[in-house]
Amino acid sequence: MLAGAAGTGGRPPPAGNPRQAAAHEDPAMDNALIIRVRRGPGHSVLTAAGEIDFATVTRLREQLFTLAEEGRPVIADLDQVSFIDATGLGALVGAARRAAAHGASLHVVCARPQTRKLFQLTELDRQLRLARTLAGAVHDM
Repeated sequence: MLAGAAGTGGRPPPAGNPRQAAAHEDPAMDNALIIRVRRGPGHSVLTAAGEIDFATVTRLREQLFTLAEEGRPVIADLDQVSFIDATGLGALVGAARRAAAHGASLHVVCARPQTRKLFQLTELDRQLRLARTLAGAVHDM
């Protein structure tokens, strides 16, 4: 689901906000996204779990771009992602472009209705290869 900080129009709370200060002091905030990578025969699978937002997207982007540069198809499995914002969507689009530049492709697995709706609303379902299951993504390669 695409969302920002409540009541701030998608921007983080002002610097003087105690919630923001507490969030930056909490080391668990960096652990809000778990990324696993495995290489299969002829493709790589990145599985993400948790939240993809401005605080976690850098790790996701780096992993996706590294995999995309290998020239093998990449599957980004987002079934365990509970939240994704515009920065996460941008990372997926960037990875798809990078994969294409290296003769490969990016496939996105997402069965959650709210995530699929987000891809439709942003028309990214026209730019990214979506599948409802990992098996479906492998089949579509």
